[in-house]
Amino acid sequence: MTEEAGRAKQQREVAALRTVIIAFGANFLVAVAKTIAAVITGSASMVAESAHSWADTGNEIFLLLAERRSARPQDSSHPGGYGRDAYVWSLIAAFGLFTAGAVVSITHGLAELSSTQPATNYAVAYIVLAVSFVFEGISFAQSYVQARRSADKFGTGTLEHVLITSNTTLRAVFAEDSAALIGLVIAFAGVLTHQLTGDAVYDAIGSILVGVLLAIVAIILIDRNRRFLIGEPASDAVTDSVLTVLLERPEIEKVTYLHLEFVGPERFTLIAAVDLAGDDPESDVAADLAAVEHDLEQSPYLARAVLTLSRPGAQALVPEHPDDALGSDRKVIG
Repeated sequence: MTEEAGRAKQQREVAALRTVIIAFGANFLVAVAKTIAAVITGSASMVAESAHSWADTGNEIFLLLAERRSARPQDSSHPGGYGRDAYVWSLIAAFGLFTAGAVVSITHGLAELSSTQPATNYAVAYIVLAVSFVFEGISFAQSYVQARRSADKFGTGTLEHVLITSNTTLRAVFAEDSAALIGLVIAFAGVLTHQLTGDAVYDAIGSILVGVLLAIVAIILIDRNRRFLIGEPASDAVTDSVLTVLLERPEIEKVTYLHLEFVGPERFTLIAAVDLAGDDPESDVAADLAAVEHDLEQSPYLARAVLTLSRPGAQALVPEHPDDALGSDRKVIG
């Protein structure tokens, strides 16, 4: 890996770590405040919100593990590196959000539907919700800035990038922070309606809605991590751009097979069948292939490159939209 590529990789890791640490600090402070408010007020919505924040706080620990363990260098037992470890720990975090957040909130809300116990100290709930919104907003702003920068690099919209990105910690923090802000609005509506009507049902409904929101977010995160664990291929746009770059190399005459598969956050394994230019003897061809593989693997985006010779008569691949190949996507291999 070149020095420039190494710096780019380190900058991405530092940005991801900063995002998770900020989210952990914000969620921990908010969880403590919400728990105190839930005890004082007896609000079902506040109980749901405290469960939400404690689930998020615990999840950040798993995301920190995901960042640290997936960054381990490749070795003989893992020639593609440990990148997929990020999806394992992120999957555990998503299950935690579902069980500790969604299930607790929905269960408590259903139990409180028949409650006649009035909530008290509404001012405490409003103050805590307002402070929580500020802290969660700070965390969301950090994850949004990181997502926006990454999306701009690949020429996609921010929300689209968050859904499709292989950076699982970025997606998790962004999704959790977004759900936290929406959940705070739901909790505020539940507490306010309870205060105005004197009916605790609205507060309980707020708790159930927060739980449903968390369940939806958790299911999306679980599905995305599952896809990457079983071998998510690169998008057509990235594959098209990589094909364009390969064909621009003077050593390669044509490409007849190309497969890019994620093996970690923003890390690929590249497998391709190529025809080399010229008519070199077999021993030189093997050396040429090895040299191109080594050159490709200098990119921080490629964990491993495997090149083979094309079968005689195999049809050459052609970029579907060569004019649309993103210059930023070309950084995948150089």
